[in-house]
This record gives sequence, C-alpha cells and structure tokens, in this order.
Amino acid sequence: MTVRHGFQATLTALPGKGDALVEMLLNAPSLSRTDCPVFLISRSAGNADVVHVIEGWTSEEAHAAFFATSEAQALVAELQLLLAGESAYTDQVLVGGKGEL
Repeated sequence: MTVRHGFQATLTALPGKGDALVEMLLNAPSLSRTDCPVFLISRSAGNADVVHVIEGWTSEEAHAAFFATSEAQALVAELQLLLAGESAYTDQVLVGGKGEL
C-alpha cells in the first residue's frame, strides 16, 4: 500500500497526563484502518508529557474522510481534555525508509 499523505504532530499533555495521552493514541481507531498503514507514537526522551504522532495515509481524501467520522471526532474531543495547549502539525509525504516495531 502506498502512502501519499501524512503528517507529524507534537502534542503536549497536561502535567502528568502523558501516559493517558499515549494510551489513548495507542487505542486510536486509525490503528485498525487499512488506509492508514503508518501510525507511530513516540515520546520525548526529556519530557514524558510530550508525545509525537506520525500518520501515513493512502490519500489526503482517506485522511479527511476518517476525521469526518463521529468516531474520529469523539477521539479528538477526548484528546483535547488531556492537552496543555495547541498541538504542532506538519503535513508531509513519506518517500521511503525503514521501520518495524
């Protein structure tokens, strides 16, 4: 499956809420979608409340369609309760590399 659209996000949880944020993201519905073959969660080595997300989608339309669902909107609303402020997003297109967890 070819990834044609993606983004990287940096989210900062409220103090002490980094574990809850990671848990919520690791149970996100996009993990089970075939049109989102890349979904990676990592943390800052120096601040456990800073979480990074990388998503790779088969198309920009697939990404938009997912985030238009009530399931995705509910997830976003729940995530907002854990965040200390605005998250930083950067659109990107994956061009290659290697990865396995």
